[in-house]
Amino acid sequence: MGSMTTDRISVEGQELDLEDNLRTERAHWLLNSPDPPPPWKDLISSVRETLFPHAHKLSAPSTKQSRFRPVFSFFKSLFPILSWGRNYKASMFKKDLMAGLTLASLSVPQSIGYANLAKLDPQYGLYTSVVPPLIYAVMGSSREIAIGPVAVVSLLLSSMIQKIVDPIADPVAYRKVVFTVTFFAGTFQAVFGLFRLGFLVDFLSHAAIVGFMGGAAIVIGLQQLKGLLGISHFTTKTDVVSVVEVVFRSLSHSWYPLNFVIGCSFFIFILISRFIGRRNNKLFWLPAIAPLVSVILSTLIVYLTKADKHGVKIVKHFKGGLNQSSVHQLQLNGPHVGQAAKIGLICAIVALTEAIAVGRSFASIRGYHLDGNKEMMAMGFMNIAGSFTSCYAATGSFSRTAVNFTAGCETVVSNMVMAITVLISLELFTRLLYFTPIAILASIILSALPGLIDINEAYNIWKVDKLDFLACIGAFFGILFGSVEIGLLAAVTISFAKIILNSIRPGIEVLGRLPRTDIFCNIRQYPMAITTPGTLIIRINSGSLCFANANFIRERIMRLVREEDEIEENAKERIHALILDMSNVMNIDTSGILTLEELQNKTVTQGIELAMANPRWQVIHKLKLAKFVDKIGKGSVFLTVCEAVDASLNRKMIGRGNC
Repeated sequence: MGSMTTDRISVEGQELDLEDNLRTERAHWLLNSPDPPPPWKDLISSVRETLFPHAHKLSAPSTKQSRFRPVFSFFKSLFPILSWGRNYKASMFKKDLMAGLTLASLSVPQSIGYANLAKLDPQYGLYTSVVPPLIYAVMGSSREIAIGPVAVVSLLLSSMIQKIVDPIADPVAYRKVVFTVTFFAGTFQAVFGLFRLGFLVDFLSHAAIVGFMGGAAIVIGLQQLKGLLGISHFTTKTDVVSVVEVVFRSLSHSWYPLNFVIGCSFFIFILISRFIGRRNNKLFWLPAIAPLVSVILSTLIVYLTKADKHGVKIVKHFKGGLNQSSVHQLQLNGPHVGQAAKIGLICAIVALTEAIAVGRSFASIRGYHLDGNKEMMAMGFMNIAGSFTSCYAATGSFSRTAVNFTAGCETVVSNMVMAITVLISLELFTRLLYFTPIAILASIILSALPGLIDINEAYNIWKVDKLDFLACIGAFFGILFGSVEIGLLAAVTISFAKIILNSIRPGIEVLGRLPRTDIFCNIRQYPMAITTPGTLIIRINSGSLCFANANFIRERIMRLVREEDEIEENAKERIHALILDMSNVMNIDTSGILTLEELQNKTVTQGIELAMANPRWQVIHKLKLAKFVDKIGKGSVFLTVCEAVDASLNRKMIGRGNC
């Protein structure tokens, strides 16, 4: 009987030794993982992935064809048209042709109106609907997005640049700054795409964009009161108070009711056509051509009735023809280059945010993925080319993209058709627009604004996340009662404050084992989880253990140790092991390492062993460099929480056996 007991103990001992050996081997994998690549290698890898996305699939060059394959991969990445163009069919062109013509009927009046909003002559809005769409057509990866001037970017340019140069007093200097800003915006966008810096666009969160768009829509609408009422002298400020004050002052003596009658009549016509188009899908073309019909009819009415002699403000003559070169107008070493670069950066981020949001929305409907970095490259190059050809900052328009999608576009060839149609209009029809009333352009812009105000989404943000809603209303009221810059600054500041708050006060969870599993979860979320007597398991829920949160994390862990120790003391068993689950910590700095050393010192003095489970690649690399792994011992670093707990229990049993 005694011999059988001895044999059983011997077998159990062998099993424990085998498990210890396996555990040690797995910990060895963790501790001896190769060093992570340095930051400069990551940067080069990112650039290579952008320019040569299929390079990792290429085999060693053995033939002439395989030697040139990286070059082909580069050009296919930079020009997606080389990939899908080979499979392009005549049936697809028929759909793209109809979509492009429908798109052009909307783009011509909108482009003229947005140029007016940007404080530029009408032809510059049409120029912007020619070159950027053609460049995007060969470089962009979205099939549906429609490129051209948009209301928000036009407002950004006019509200910020007119603080540098007065567009009325010196329109030539103002125009030069606009082209320079466009060049910088394109340069920033291309750099973002090249170095895969798409996260910079995310500084404007979804909530901030919702508030920004809503506030911008109201401000843009108020700006159109100048054209709608025929007011000659208007404020250069964009806040609600200043605009309303000027409008009330003008209503008493310097406005022309006929402008209001014409503008409102066609505004109602556009809204009715849009309502009919939504009710009947077969009439999708009706709201698309309504703005162009409004321009044609109102121009004829003014011409036949000589209404311009009775106070109706008209476009008058503007230069047509092909895009003019503007390379010589760029002021890259002038007195305003720093301010132009700052405005260019803001425009680049806002334009990219709108374009990528629009592109991804329609790409998800069609069931394909849109590469944000490639989109940035395409947007950047098209705006750089645009700055050389008398265009101002262009991006993807939600309203025109929706029209393009509804019209049945198959590829970005619809953008080419639209651009060529606008070019023909510039060459042949600009003289016919002489008598076009300004009030019509105002009504066209006003009709596009309701899509920018999303009350339902703002309500959803309020329900889901109150801090997000704070960023939303911060952007909204900042633009409404301050300026575009104040609104953006408020949104970004609140968003950053939220990030910082979450970073400096990360979640610290006490873990327990779920019954009949080896899974360890938060005991507050899963009350059925079982804690291990004498062992405290803590998970640090932070992407980084750094100077901003190190002290907070240390204090919270020590407080939990004291609280748990008091509970265990009442149960006649003190804590003998503290296990830190590091699986959520992606990086650590010297302050974080110092915090771990302080935890180690404090726990040692209390007779508690410190162990770590699943430290990530960058974390374990830095802990080895700082000699922290040597300090706590390689036997205190484990691949999983389960292995750390089992090792702790084994040590506890061995300790009792020795006693």
